[in-house]
Amino acid sequence: PGLLTVWRLLLVIWMAPPILLAVILPLALGAPGWATLALVPLALAGWLWWVLGRHFRSWRYRERRDDLLIGRGVLWRQLTVVPYGRMQLVEVTSGPLDRKFGLARLQLHTAAAATDATIPGLDPAEAERLRDRLTELGEARSAGL
Repeated sequence: PGLLTVWRLLLVIWMAPPILLAVILPLALGAPGWATLALVPLALAGWLWWVLGRHFRSWRYRERRDDLLIGRGVLWRQLTVVPYGRMQLVEVTSGPLDRKFGLARLQLHTAAAATDATIPGLDPAEAERLRDRLTELGEARSAGL
């Protein structure tokens, strides 16, 4: 839930200036009727608020015996399968907003640049546990290569 809060906070930060500009500029220029144009970015912000909620609920991951599945998407669903033996680097990152809301992001790097996978919005302890487990499994699976 903290990830959804961060995404929606960023939405408010990005949408506040256009909404305020659409209200204040017409009033300052003496054309208050044009302030109704603020409804356009306001409607866009409302729609994006709803889209972010659906997008948040679409993220999932699952550890299997030989690989890690990462799924996301509502209209365009994407399922990434990362074999443990193909992982080269597993890192945990968290920016300032992530740390404020107690979140971390796990990023997996593989031999192919196109198959890098990310799991956002994890609890930091879970991200570290998953990093350690994936690193251990990756080392065990790649030992025979």
